[in-house]
Amino acid sequence: MDVNTPVPTIYGYFLEKFGALWDQQTEELKADFGEKIEAILKPGTDKTDLPIIFVSKNGFHNLLTVLKEKHGYSFLTDYTASDEETAPRFHLIVHLMNPENKARIRVKVKLNENETIATLIPIWPGANWAEREIFDMFGIQFEGHPDLRRILMDIRWEGHPLRKDYPLRGYQVFITPEPLDPELLK
Repeated sequence: MDVNTPVPTIYGYFLEKFGALWDQQTEELKADFGEKIEAILKPGTDKTDLPIIFVSKNGFHNLLTVLKEKHGYSFLTDYTASDEETAPRFHLIVHLMNPENKARIRVKVKLNENETIATLIPIWPGANWAEREIFDMFGIQFEGHPDLRRILMDIRWEGHPLRKDYPLRGYQVFITPEPLDPELLK
């Protein structure tokens, strides 16, 4: 079995159910965003389960706003990153779902090392904690984030454990508990 073999979900076969809708939506997005859309991978022709839209950094927020407001992808199901080890190093990945018809779509933006991107909190307030996790694990900075600090690792931790250049046995042992910030105890 490979990615091109349809797999039924509780909602049926995604490609059969949403293929025409995805084609229509991606054509509209290509017309609206032009050069800002770098590539579109589609199920059935590419090795992917959902449409993947690669968008430039300067079109990222506008594209997500259009997907939410015009196309009904109002549910942010996942927000993460991947370290590709090649330039551009990181892919910031957003998974969206339309709650009305259960259609899903994936949007990716490529970022170089030490490149920042604006926060998604104005579009999805729930992106707050996901961005903190992305910052903690990959070191990606989000401009305008209200509280960008570690969420999973100890504040004394050095490095970002999900980067591919992080040592497999990069253990860090702290014999004392993490110091508490008195401001957070108020």
